[in-house]
Amino acid sequence: MDGGSFWDPRVRANIHAAGTVLWRRAANGSGVEIAIVHRPKYQDWSLPKGKLDPGETPVLAAVRETAEETGLDCRLGRYLGHVTYPIPGHRKLKRVDYWAAEVAGGAFTANSEVDELSWYPMDRVMDQLSYPMDRQVVRTFMRLPAHTSTVLLVRHAKAGRRDRFSGPDFERPLDRAGRAQADALVPNLLAFGASEIFSADPLRCVQTVTPLAEKLGADIQLEPLLSETGYAAAQDEGRARAVELVSDAAVRVICSQGKVIPDLLAWWAEKDGVTVPSARNRKGSVWVLSFVKGRLVAANHLDRSLSMDIVGS
Repeated sequence: MDGGSFWDPRVRANIHAAGTVLWRRAANGSGVEIAIVHRPKYQDWSLPKGKLDPGETPVLAAVRETAEETGLDCRLGRYLGHVTYPIPGHRKLKRVDYWAAEVAGGAFTANSEVDELSWYPMDRVMDQLSYPMDRQVVRTFMRLPAHTSTVLLVRHAKAGRRDRFSGPDFERPLDRAGRAQADALVPNLLAFGASEIFSADPLRCVQTVTPLAEKLGADIQLEPLLSETGYAAAQDEGRARAVELVSDAAVRVICSQGKVIPDLLAWWAEKDGVTVPSARNRKGSVWVLSFVKGRLVAANHLDRSLSMDIVGS
């Protein structure tokens, strides 16, 4: 499993795909079950996965392909890494990125790609998978509890140059590119089950999560302590407030600013013993933070293009 940069511009011939370790709680209360699918074309049993459509992000491809192969809706959680392997008969490599994904509805119906779906407890699933790479992904899944709490930490989208805006910087709005970024964030945040929205109080932060709020019919709760001004004046209080926003009952989105996010993440990672390598943290990008009982266990970065820069615990 590789935890490096998702999108390597030096490798242009690669085929990119995404998939999930799809899980549910066993009906008898005995633990977690994992879904594997049978593909008649290959006569194999594997994890649900498939290639990205043109312009599609890995996050959206993972959800779409899981639904197409299994008939089941899912909510993404912790990132599990990726596998890379050569395509037989082609001078190409295929890369597949995986997420843990909890079933959120739907029902299996046999289709042209998948004719069977089976659920196995974690102590039996390894023997049912056809490929060592799939077993490697499942082992990563098993290292932590299946369910993790998620916080989606967003840096506000583009708002033009400060020196070209005549009003107070607090009121500087998103520009055209920023509005497009804000719209593009919506389906990717929803893939993780985003349900509650918090934002630093500058207008550009609020506008970044407004399309998501409109989609959800949700309010945006203002968080002055997570603005650059508020955080600089009361750093300990800002950090404490971010920790308070971790919830096992809801997936929360927090929109903040470029001088807050790196410091907050570095502090959080040191406190909870997680290595979070540097990322460019560009406008319109997202950190997907995973927690177990309030402790940060993993983080992965969606760049502003919503390709992936991945890091783990």
